[in-house]
Amino acid sequence: MKNQKIVFTAPGRAELRDCEVRLPSDNEVLVRTEYTVVSAGTERANLINLPNVPQTYPKTLGYCGIGYVEKVGGEVSGFKPGDRVLVYHGIHAAYNTISANQLTKVEDDRIDSREAAFVILASMSLGGVRKLEVELGESAMVFGLGILGVFAAQLLALSGANPVIAVDYDANRRNKALEMGADYALPPDVELVEQVKRLTGGRGVNATIEVTGSSEALVQALDCAAWMGRIALLGCTRVSDCPVDYYNQVHRPGVKLIGAHNFVRPKVESYPHHWTHQDDCRALLSLLGAGKFKVLPIISEIHAPIDAPEVYTRLAYGKDFPLGVMFGWD
Repeated sequence: MKNQKIVFTAPGRAELRDCEVRLPSDNEVLVRTEYTVVSAGTERANLINLPNVPQTYPKTLGYCGIGYVEKVGGEVSGFKPGDRVLVYHGIHAAYNTISANQLTKVEDDRIDSREAAFVILASMSLGGVRKLEVELGESAMVFGLGILGVFAAQLLALSGANPVIAVDYDANRRNKALEMGADYALPPDVELVEQVKRLTGGRGVNATIEVTGSSEALVQALDCAAWMGRIALLGCTRVSDCPVDYYNQVHRPGVKLIGAHNFVRPKVESYPHHWTHQDDCRALLSLLGAGKFKVLPIISEIHAPIDAPEVYTRLAYGKDFPLGVMFGWD
């Protein structure tokens, strides 16, 4: 059986290549892909060889998708051919052969597959929001309004944060954050700290998601933090080029810096503020089905896989890469 996959073959270069489908082993499932989602931050880092990513080519990426089960291995239970499933840490390919424990079933027929395809990315935002332990009425802020940041702003609003402040240089992304649930959207200019303090009654922000991956943004987030505030580091800061005054910005005000990498999760059983990947995905699917969580407004482009070279050239070298870029494999 023939397959196709997107491969990063050199810095800034992607190709669509033919390959063979690998049949599932005992604990694996073969999934026919419907959609995959471009995770701009991680994929760009791998595409242009930023620090803290594998430095050799070829590379295959694409850990967020949805499709239909084609075959199951002999020891797999809970899945059958025809099931619609989320695929976690698969690749951009027409078929993925993957461990059954990396799948989450999508059982609600009301849910559009285009929206469901983003649930894995949204679960990463949700994991960061949970670690902040937001209480009803606390102020919250999101630095960086890529996909993870826009989802985080929406989830903070759903968690009862008030106000929710969104921060980004891009005016279009600020407007999108307002559409998705933020109360205020500000550029990270020299007036930011003063404006944030005004919006929070002089106290600063209780709970912040930092998802730019910029050390300069982290310094601004610390300046905006309330006494004993919390900052979840959801972004991957690959270059540290702006020093932190740890005494005055962290130690003395009692600010907590919380590592929120998606791999730092319980693997088997959820507990308060730390849910498994599958449980967070199921929670978001439930909210999607109930109409309480929105994805469609951020979907910008759906491409055929043959467009991959052009899409990834824009990601590597262009400016203002859009939110919500997908590949449609059907």
